[in-house]
Amino acid sequence: MLARFQEDRIYKAGLGSIYKKTLEAQRLTAEEGVILYESRDPLSVGAMANIIRERKNGNFAWFNQNMRIDYTNICDKRCEFCAFSRASGDTGAYTLSPEEIESFASQPEHDGVTEAHIVGGVNPGLPFDYYLELLRTVKRARPAIHLKAFTMVEIDQIINLSPLSPPETMDALIDAGLDSCPGGGAEILCERIHRTLCQRKIPPERWLELQRMVHRRGLRTTATMLYGHIETAAERVEHMIKLRQLQDETGGFLAFVPLAFHPLNTRLSHISFPTALDDLMNIAVARLMLDNFNHIKAYWIMLTPSVSQISLSYGADDMDGTIMRETIAHEAGARTPPMLSVERLVALIRETGRTPAERDSIYNPVRVYNA
Repeated sequence: MLARFQEDRIYKAGLGSIYKKTLEAQRLTAEEGVILYESRDPLSVGAMANIIRERKNGNFAWFNQNMRIDYTNICDKRCEFCAFSRASGDTGAYTLSPEEIESFASQPEHDGVTEAHIVGGVNPGLPFDYYLELLRTVKRARPAIHLKAFTMVEIDQIINLSPLSPPETMDALIDAGLDSCPGGGAEILCERIHRTLCQRKIPPERWLELQRMVHRRGLRTTATMLYGHIETAAERVEHMIKLRQLQDETGGFLAFVPLAFHPLNTRLSHISFPTALDDLMNIAVARLMLDNFNHIKAYWIMLTPSVSQISLSYGADDMDGTIMRETIAHEAGARTPPMLSVERLVALIRETGRTPAERDSIYNPVRVYNA
């Protein structure tokens, strides 16, 4: 329950029926999701989202110690919104060798890291065995590390290269060290967006189909949404409904990660960056719509640390992690640091009045940083 003045404000904003459903843990409809996006009272939307956030996670704000391995920027998909990808032979194009990956993962600065987040472009020159060796290489360097690797777009490519059936391919990846998968490549799960911005990439239904298969092989994943380009509020809600339906079916999603579109160096560079208010509203609406997701991430690389702090009162309960050298968002104009220390993350969370809680990749608590 909120204070009386907050409740009065919600009712004056025309959100009373949604508030009642929030208190009673009832599922919101697509129409109600659009109403939330169109509300002129983001404080009330955030207050309702915070009810669910605290119902699910109390006062904890989670993070982990993770590093990024963006193993290649060569990609044949050529998405309109991407500043990271290169064609083979372009200036700056690269593919990391197993030796380079092992050297990076072995560096002393990664000694506390518990998760490697591994993603890259769809490089048509890479064979199936490269992906297996990539996983084995990181596990050799860091035997205890959790390997969170390959979006569904990459999984589709790996399946196409593999001499095995799709389930057998997943088993081979698991045997090589794969522990979970990130949720990138979803963009907006809407055919209009796919056709307009990323038609060479797998379509929405294929992304969902592969997530279903991965969940059935026993792996957990995250889900993302790239917002702030040409999508409508209704298409954002459609995206969330599809995720919610799959989560009802499999229960395989660990968290939802809204990703703010960064336009610099893309074919959509004429579009403005999402505002902080856009960021907060997306997190809040996601928290209200995705009732069967336990966690909503504030990806500080794209939001900035300060907006991520505010988001912890708008439905987010997770600030991702230390990250250690992110490149994809920075190619598109992110001005955030490429990493944050544990001490800085703990301080940022404490400043919001939340309790910092370090977690592993599947949300088992590692350490609670009490005051």
